[in-house]
Amino acid sequence: MARRQQSGERGALRLDPRLVIGVVLIAGSTFGVWSLVSGLDDGVEVYVARDTLTPGTRIHPDDLATESVRLGASGARYLAAGDIPADGLVVGRTVKAGELLPESAVDDADRTGLATVVVPSRGALPAGIAAGARVDVWTAQQVERGGFEPPVVLVSGAEIAGVIESEGMVSTGGISVELLIPREKVAAMLEALAAGDAIDLVPARSTGE
Repeated sequence: MARRQQSGERGALRLDPRLVIGVVLIAGSTFGVWSLVSGLDDGVEVYVARDTLTPGTRIHPDDLATESVRLGASGARYLAAGDIPADGLVVGRTVKAGELLPESAVDDADRTGLATVVVPSRGALPAGIAAGARVDVWTAQQVERGGFEPPVVLVSGAEIAGVIESEGMVSTGGISVELLIPREKVAAMLEALAAGDAIDLVPARSTGE
């Protein structure tokens, strides 16, 4: 009888606590890796400019690339895949190749009759000069001995597509303004720039003023 009891005790399964701890650690590590990988895959498909997009260009989904990125709360600022309608959208300001496409850079306005001209600023820009604002372009023709003719309005209500600050190791600190102007005004604007005429931008009055 005693031998049978001893034999039963020897045959009983004894659970090693170290084995239990090891299993728990492995399970925890596996869950942590799975959570990390799942978090890395939690991206949003957004549009990316294949080539530099200039103001006035109508773009369609096929003109762009898509990329999965993690943007968090800032994701609402960019156009997600599927946000561009079949008839496309119009670029309102320059988007460089490889950049994500901001929602603020496009709209459905028709700018087919406009062209982009970059105008260097002669000094500090007036308050309110920013992308989307409207300005009147004043020019004064240069005459002999460094003088200028009385200024006149060359373009009324030109839309600002962007403000460009000089970059690079050696910067002159100059600022240029990218304007959308009627195509029939482009020749006169380029002539004024080439002649060294004084060009100033004045915030345009709103219709209600």
